Order: sequence, then C-alpha cells, then structure tokens
Amino acid sequence: MSARFNDIQLDLSAAIGSALRCYILHGMPVVELARADLLPVVRRLKSEFAFDLLLDVTAVDWPTKTPRFEVVYHFYSTRYHDRIRVKTGVEFADPAVDSLVSLFGSANFMERECHDMYGIVFNGNPDLRPILLYEGFIGHPLRKDYDKHDEQPLVPYRT
Repeated sequence: MSARFNDIQLDLSAAIGSALRCYILHGMPVVELARADLLPVVRRLKSEFAFDLLLDVTAVDWPTKTPRFEVVYHFYSTRYHDRIRVKTGVEFADPAVDSLVSLFGSANFMERECHDMYGIVFNGNPDLRPILLYEGFIGHPLRKDYDKHDEQPLVPYRT
C-alpha cells in the first residue's frame, strides 16, 4: 500500500493543499483533513482510488484538545484489498460534519449511531433518529463528560 498511498497523498495534497495531513499509523494509512474538505476527499477516494466500501464511522472525544472531537472513517478497496482511515476534527460548539450518505448508503446507520453516542450532527443525513438509545434519552454516553451515575427519565413499558 505504501506506493499507492504515496500516489493518494500526492493527489490529495495537490487538490486540497496544506490542510491535509497524511501518515501511516500502526500499518494503516491515515488522512487528516478539515471538515470542509471531507466530502470532496471521500468522493475522490471512492472514484479515483477505488475505496468503494465504507467500513465504519465513529468518533473520539478528546476533552483537552481543540477541536474536541475527531470523526473517524474507515474505507476498504475491494479492488486493491487495502484500507485507509480518514479523520476530521469537529468543535464542541458546532459538532457537525457533512454526511456521507450521498456516497455510501450504509453511512446512514453508522452516522445515526455516532450521533446517538457523541451528539455529532451529520448534515444531510435523512434520518438522525436514535438507533441505539430511546427517544427522550438525555446526553451522549460516549462523551467523556457524560455522568454515568445520572438517571434517565423512566419510559413506560409498552403493553
């Protein structure tokens, strides 16, 4: 993957510029970019570099860093059999990033899960209803500031 990753890095750097950071971590290529560049970069990764399978969408909460959240995507190329990780930072004050549903239909459910757990809004996702938590759940359980001792409102049993 290293020669192919060099090609990807050169292409994306020429297209995006200095807002892009590429490196290899634990044997996996990583691309860090500004959230405004997410959709164009992922579109390019899919069309030009054959990363045609979205494996995962998740986030990481770094309470002491700025931006506080990182939204992390993992892609796989079924043609070349390699993976790439894409990260973008999201501020606590505006926890929103563009949705990838227009490129990958499977992003719908993964973004809903990330929205439930971290409170990150995916602009353009057609359905951000809770998928893991119930309607009325207060807070986002995977945020570091979530108090695990808080009690949630009681939900009546269905008959």
